[in-house]
Amino acid sequence: MNVTMFVMNFVSWILILFIALRIYREQEIKPKIWKMALVIFIGLFSFSINLPYMDQQIKVAILPLGVWILFARYNKRNEGTGWSRYRKYAWLGFLANYIFLLSALLSPLIQSSIYPNDKLSTYISDISEASILKTHPSANEKMLDAESFQSEIPKMDKKKISSDAWYYDSMENVETQAQADERFAYQITGVKARMGSGVHPVIYVEEDGRGILIITPQEQFYFRSKASFLKEGK
Repeated sequence: MNVTMFVMNFVSWILILFIALRIYREQEIKPKIWKMALVIFIGLFSFSINLPYMDQQIKVAILPLGVWILFARYNKRNEGTGWSRYRKYAWLGFLANYIFLLSALLSPLIQSSIYPNDKLSTYISDISEASILKTHPSANEKMLDAESFQSEIPKMDKKKISSDAWYYDSMENVETQAQADERFAYQITGVKARMGSGVHPVIYVEEDGRGILIITPQEQFYFRSKASFLKEGK
């Protein structure tokens, strides 16, 4: 679970509830609680556009469709007194879109400060159940040296990697892909990412036992150690 996103959404709802209660206390004729909640919910409906932002899509509300629906529903009742009672709640619902937008803008910034993507410990925190799998015929039998790996994790540096160069190097002078030497011929399974990060990466190990390729749905990261953390298998 992404704790940062959960907390930001929780704070957003608390803020919306706080504003709603302030409006409620200031009203002389108070609406029913369930109607107030329903109006806020309907007020959320809007015509929105999606924009890319830090490897995610954010929704920006443009037209207050829910407010218009509620206006049409309540403005003709009792000479508009129904609309005057619920108007602020309807607009609060539309305003909530921007509260959630602010939350969506801040969440990745807070997330990256707590769980930096240039630290391997974000993706690999617990290796107590870690094991190595071969993912290519060119791989030799290897085992994970857990003690060495644990000591190397905080020291591994993030490096740049060229996917095209990696592919052409592995396919050079071979007739089929099965005959090629795969650069990342091993996969680490059974590891756990840092608690609360919300990431579930696929982790590959370089054939020399010194490189780690982290693959997430959004990005990929390459880390390099000075010493090998693989040892000969049985």
